[in-house]
Amino acid sequence: MDGGSAAGTTRTAVTATASKGRPTPKRRDAQGKRRGPIAPAPLTAKEARARRKATRGSKEERKQASAERKAAVQDRRTRMLAGEDKYLLPRDQGPVRAFVRDIVDGRRNLVGLFMPMALVLILSMFVAPALQTIVTLAMLVMMFFMIAEGFLLGRIVNGRVRERFPDSEDTGYKLGWYAFVRASQIRKMRAPKPQVSPGVAI
Repeated sequence: MDGGSAAGTTRTAVTATASKGRPTPKRRDAQGKRRGPIAPAPLTAKEARARRKATRGSKEERKQASAERKAAVQDRRTRMLAGEDKYLLPRDQGPVRAFVRDIVDGRRNLVGLFMPMALVLILSMFVAPALQTIVTLAMLVMMFFMIAEGFLLGRIVNGRVRERFPDSEDTGYKLGWYAFVRASQIRKMRAPKPQVSPGVAI
């Protein structure tokens, strides 16, 4: 009797396996099959535009998203101009670079007059071509003073940084060039904006 019961159980298991004929599918495969067919790629540009229009939301939603993006960009720019380290470009980040900016912004640099004076000289050359020789000579003299002051500014900045941040590796030519480029910009156009007034001792 036990032998017949065991044989019946075996036949039932074999029949169940044979009727299935395949392994149990994985859950993700089964779910994937239930998702339905994937939409075919658009055949024409008009169809592609229609599909994009259908998926990008209503006009009001697009306006709101655009306004939010503009507000976020404006907020980041405001914080960057204010000198918040998190929002600065990599070249401007860190206490050493902030210290250098304060040194430059606290000085009255002759090199900052180069751009407006060069523009005036070039315009005067177009107005009076006879002044070309004088303008060229004046430009050369200005460039000489600009290079000399840039060299002096680089030495000052590097010396001050070594005193304030003796363990800093951000010194040398790169730091001097950073100070020179900022000093050559018109004060109102500097970014981040100056945090100290001209003539303030840093």
